[in-house]
Amino acid sequence: MTSRTRAKICGITRPQDLQSVIAAGADAIGFVFYAKSPRYVAPQEAAALIAAVPAYITTVGLFVNASVEEIKDVVRVAPVSMLQFHGDETPEQCRAAAEAVSRPFMRALRVEPDMTAADLLEYEESYRAAGPLFAGLLLDAFVDGYGGGGKVFDWSLIPKELAPRVVLSGGLSAQNVTEAVLQVRPHAVDVSSGVELSKGIKDPAKIAAFIRAVGLADSRLNN
Repeated sequence: MTSRTRAKICGITRPQDLQSVIAAGADAIGFVFYAKSPRYVAPQEAAALIAAVPAYITTVGLFVNASVEEIKDVVRVAPVSMLQFHGDETPEQCRAAAEAVSRPFMRALRVEPDMTAADLLEYEESYRAAGPLFAGLLLDAFVDGYGGGGKVFDWSLIPKELAPRVVLSGGLSAQNVTEAVLQVRPHAVDVSSGVELSKGIKDPAKIAAFIRAVGLADSRLNN
């Protein structure tokens, strides 16, 4: 059966970057609603960007330790189609927020070097038990603070039975994403800093090269 790895470009802040992502063929677009991030976008600005996104492209709102009311306020203005939690949110807190705005949610896990495959499976199960709005794990490298750090973690830690359900993130770029997909075979990949000119400013050429590199991996897997 032919498979295709989905690609998400995160940290969009400008209309021209949004159009580059759409033109390149990304499956999902991420907006950061964490005020301490250099990629933060205000809800009103995100709303204008979301309005320009064609059908069948998923819009994702990234939150860090936000309250249910804060998330409701954001989604009321900027109607993202999915939530992504990157803080210390418990399964219960994720479920409560997702139910409050009727959106599915992803949970980011910063993978530490001493974690095992069993730890990743247990973590996924704890959030899956939160209810049907749980959409899956996003695996990122562990860094101090919240949000992505542009670091790669040891992909061999990901158990084979989990890999087809996860979004792989952390230090990806056009230079390594082909190998990442070939090795891990994740459901999707997620990139932010790897396609930037500077923090929050995307590079159209890097975006296009990243999407092509994902496609190259798929073509090798399907042949």
